[in-house]
Amino acid sequence: MKKIAIITARGGSKRIPRKNIRDFLGKPILAYSIQAALESGVFDRVMVSTDDEEIASVARQYGAEIPFYRGEKTSGDYATTSDVLLEVLEEYEKRGETFDIGCCIYPTAPFVTGEKLLDVMGRFEGSDADALIPVIGFSYPPQRALVIEKERLVFEYPQYLDTRSQDLTPHYHDAGQFYLFRVPAFQRNRRLMVGNILPYIVSELEVQDIDNETDWEIAELKYQFMRRQAESRK
Repeated sequence: MKKIAIITARGGSKRIPRKNIRDFLGKPILAYSIQAALESGVFDRVMVSTDDEEIASVARQYGAEIPFYRGEKTSGDYATTSDVLLEVLEEYEKRGETFDIGCCIYPTAPFVTGEKLLDVMGRFEGSDADALIPVIGFSYPPQRALVIEKERLVFEYPQYLDTRSQDLTPHYHDAGQFYLFRVPAFQRNRRLMVGNILPYIVSELEVQDIDNETDWEIAELKYQFMRRQAESRK
């Protein structure tokens, strides 16, 4: 089973300029994703898909491959992650190389570790799933959601008003860190989140969207806490 890790890191971050190579507790945040993929030891290729020479330079410094740059269509604001992955796989095929399993890792995912990637790969390979996606549970039951109608609060789902919280079905959302997928199924569907998907539940302490400066500071605090926990278990 030939495997590739694809780290998607374009240069046009708007909300946090140069986010993908900004310093995160002593090294570019992109480096964490690269090092996790390399340390897992499960990938035949660890590459970064980018349109940016500075990002490419940082990626190479930390051990990733940049066999080619992104095309114009996959470098814009409206290109999807699936668009980028399909381009990468097609470019490798042009060079005579194909893969059985792919793993898309986001460049701002310092909570992804080599140990975690090794664990999920074992689970994934032993399953019949088309994909594996890390998810996190909603901290409050969505069935108890409130909306505003005519300046008043009303329940979106009044049928659950008297249902005990423990009797409500847990809901999850994408953790936004990485995606494991079988390449033939992905190329057929051309989307990541369709088909037979295996969940990988992660803790809220290991997840943080990074869209603004406050998010960045919270991510650093969570990361430091996670590392202290890991050290205490040794």
